Amino acid sequence: MPSRRGFRLPGRAMAHFMLAFVAMGGMLASASASASASASASASASASASASASASASASADPQCLAFSPGQVMPSITRAFMLKQTQLLCNQGYAVMVSGVTHTPLWAAEHLVPATLDRAAGLERAGTFHTDPRWAGGSTLGDYAHSGYSRGHMAPSADQADNAAQMETFALSNIVPQTAVLNEGIWARIERTVRDMTYQDGEIYVVTGPAFHGHPIPTIGESHVFVPSSTWKALYEPRRQRAGVYVCKNRRAHVQCDVVTVATLTRNTGIDPFPALPAQVKARFWRLPSPHKNRAVATTRPTAPAMD
Repeated sequence: MPSRRGFRLPGRAMAHFMLAFVAMGGMLASASASASASASASASASASASASASASASASADPQCLAFSPGQVMPSITRAFMLKQTQLLCNQGYAVMVSGVTHTPLWAAEHLVPATLDRAAGLERAGTFHTDPRWAGGSTLGDYAHSGYSRGHMAPSADQADNAAQMETFALSNIVPQTAVLNEGIWARIERTVRDMTYQDGEIYVVTGPAFHGHPIPTIGESHVFVPSSTWKALYEPRRQRAGVYVCKNRRAHVQCDVVTVATLTRNTGIDPFPALPAQVKARFWRLPSPHKNRAVATTRPTAPAMD
């Protein structure tokens, strides 16, 4: 397919941007007693289970959790096998869906507004990584020790309005293995870019998560924490009804990122970050700002946009 660049697109990127959880899907299918069902019955059951689980998650969620998603409809998992051992966790500044199969979050949802970011900017960034006592299938600090990977936040600590909310982002339920060059480089610049966009646009809904491909999927630690092949950050700007996604390869060198539509993300990962949005919004390409350029970090509400 022709590439539409928000910024640099690696050669044959879409050909190699493989379906999320391909290997995991194979493992779960071989372990499942229902794997011998007919293809048509399986597809029907998969769609039904996914829709019902998504509706159930939104219906039973804490109202605080629902507030992080447009229309109070939380991100949905569109492939039934990915729902295995999932758990929704609500926090002060974000909601997160975790997986006991990958031992990582599958997505983390936030609703950013300038007032919250103003309070966050006045805080000293501080926190201690810790296991999440609510999540029995989670990763441990030992899994990351000497693994060669950084502990990458899905919901950034710098988005949080107070110390307690900031500390919650250091729970391992909000963390995936990221290379240091990605975590400390362009990924951090994307996070700053999103905060700048929030000041300009007034509010941004953000959903962040990992994607997995390859066989076997690499893992770290005794918990066999899945290592993402990519991490992505989906944005929705309500004022102008725009949505788009940053996708970055989780590499140790020559990290490359792309911008894709929400529809493309869902097709390739099995996660719809914004189920309440019209299909045409999810299919429309939004040329997101490039995080490659030097950008001043917005620490107070700007008097004029500092955007390209």
